Amino acid sequence: MTSRPAVTPTALVVGGGVSGLLSAWELVRAGYEITLVESGDSLGGCVAPRTVTLPEGHELTLDAGAESFAVRTPAVRGLVEELGLGTAVVAPHPGGSWLYLPLSGPGQGHRAVPAPRLGILGIPGDLDAPEVAEALGADALERARRDLEGSPGGSLDATSPTHARPGPSSLETWRQAVEEGSPVTVGAVVRDRLGEAVLQTLVAPVVAGVHSADPDTLDLRTVAPGLLEGLVREGSLVRAVAARRAAAPPGAVVASLRGGLHTLTEALAEDVLRAGARVLTGTRAVTLARAAADHRWTVDVTAGVGGTEAITVDRVVVATDGPRAWDLLAPVSGGALSAADRPQEGAGVALVTLVVDAPGLDANPRGTGLLVSPAVSPDVVGAKALTHVSAKWDWARQELGGHRHVLRLSYGRVTDAPDSANPGYRTPEEDLRARALADATALTGVDVAGGLVDSFVVRWKSALPAATTDHRARVESVRTWLGDQPGLDAVGAWLSGTGLAAIVADVRRRIVP
Repeated sequence: MTSRPAVTPTALVVGGGVSGLLSAWELVRAGYEITLVESGDSLGGCVAPRTVTLPEGHELTLDAGAESFAVRTPAVRGLVEELGLGTAVVAPHPGGSWLYLPLSGPGQGHRAVPAPRLGILGIPGDLDAPEVAEALGADALERARRDLEGSPGGSLDATSPTHARPGPSSLETWRQAVEEGSPVTVGAVVRDRLGEAVLQTLVAPVVAGVHSADPDTLDLRTVAPGLLEGLVREGSLVRAVAARRAAAPPGAVVASLRGGLHTLTEALAEDVLRAGARVLTGTRAVTLARAAADHRWTVDVTAGVGGTEAITVDRVVVATDGPRAWDLLAPVSGGALSAADRPQEGAGVALVTLVVDAPGLDANPRGTGLLVSPAVSPDVVGAKALTHVSAKWDWARQELGGHRHVLRLSYGRVTDAPDSANPGYRTPEEDLRARALADATALTGVDVAGGLVDSFVVRWKSALPAATTDHRARVESVRTWLGDQPGLDAVGAWLSGTGLAAIVADVRRRIVP
């Protein structure tokens, strides 16, 4: 008797961003025959490169999207090592970041101050740090210190926001939230424990600049897992932050790769292609359906001009943004995924990268960059963040040489109305470039307009999902439904939370459990 040859399992990955590439990479290693379809003309998604040609003819390749990863977990570092990129890991320059804040009172101007070095989401872990005192002032610092007394916080006194006395129920409130798993926002916890001034001065710029979110809707568990439990355990939000940071690996809280983070997705793509995967760019998944038998799935994808191709496989991984994933999954969900719960399109962001000759930037006057308070009028500064790329990463400074620098400014806030005139995703490129030069000058204190060498604009429509408490509940319902669908899964930032560390850990946990 002869045995039948083993049948190679097949899989289709929809989406060629980092979650899709990593899914394909894991499935290839697990023995699957892979097809990956990507609607765009290149791979990498928000972890992609952009090359500029400098006047001397030298080409410089920079990150067009994400440029670092969190090191609080070993998820990304482990993947980097497996890809053979371990020696390319680099830490940022220790200069630290700054905040750009309005002075108190109308028409009082603005100030740039160093951000707290020990913190999470801008929540300080050391109230004795000089930069915390400089940012907050004496009254707000006194209010924040009540968190350390072990007594609960409370709602703010309407007559004295900085001197509000703690109320009697805060710790019990948060203990109950932990036990019940009830929704908790960043804004509610910070306001209660540390006061309104800490929320608006230290936390709101970070939440807006990093997560494109409002702290009063941002889900604490999604963006800072374990912090609420730490608050209850320590009896203090400040002590909880300090404990979390003390438990993290020593050194910087983020890292990147020499040459740019895009080298990670390039390595994933090379490995997937080397393994013989079929990779189709410019190809969109149109419909998803259950095959006739054996728990297989059929996906219709675009092929040629106006044509489609039906691909039937054992396993489908949907690795697109939330709205696109919902459109594929909802029709086969039997009503479990309703149109009313479809994730909303993001407001979108625009990233403007400036290459400038500016000797005044040689001393890194604002460290590695600034986060701009949402309280700053967009008429003053329209950007929500500025990264001094060549100050943050030594490899970039070395490639540029001389007095040449790279600045990257981010535009588009979640609070902007669809018809807002504020600079953002829909702003014409020339207008964005002019605004970026003016904003960079205001934020750094160095006139950069006359030294412009090159620039480019990149737009991300759904770059950052809204990690609200409602969104967290929606994710849980999606994951519950997917758990009952053999051979079907979905991954990506809209499910895992933002940040490469969260995405990588989630993909590896779900694709190869």
